[in-house]
Amino acid sequence: MRNTARWAVTLGLTATAVCGPLTVPATAALRAPSALVLTVGHGVGAAHAVPERAVTLSCAPMPFGTHPAAREACAELRGADGDFGALTPSDRVACTREYNPVVVTAQGVWQGRRVTYERTYANECVKNASATSVFAF
Repeated sequence: MRNTARWAVTLGLTATAVCGPLTVPATAALRAPSALVLTVGHGVGAAHAVPERAVTLSCAPMPFGTHPAAREACAELRGADGDFGALTPSDRVACTREYNPVVVTAQGVWQGRRVTYERTYANECVKNASATSVFAF
């Protein structure tokens, strides 16, 4: 009987050690979903532009997706409360006045609410200066 109890304890501890890291923390499980598809293309608007690059970005329970800087992009979106228009532009960049319009879009869900965003920038430099790391891919 003692051997059975020892095996049960060993099995229980092994299962906890193996499966414990796979579980999502309780606070993370309570967050509403945040999953977005971000695109970049050349054109005056999304209706006339063909997306040249697209990435996925999920921010809950943890940053992941095909976005190359998912952690930074999620932090910036959290700081702006998911409002893409409120992302702070960099004032340290000097761009030319070349007009080669670049359109960015975001569609998906941010903390449980539907998001659709579109913005056209004068050129790639202005986009990179304005959109921080969210649209830098």
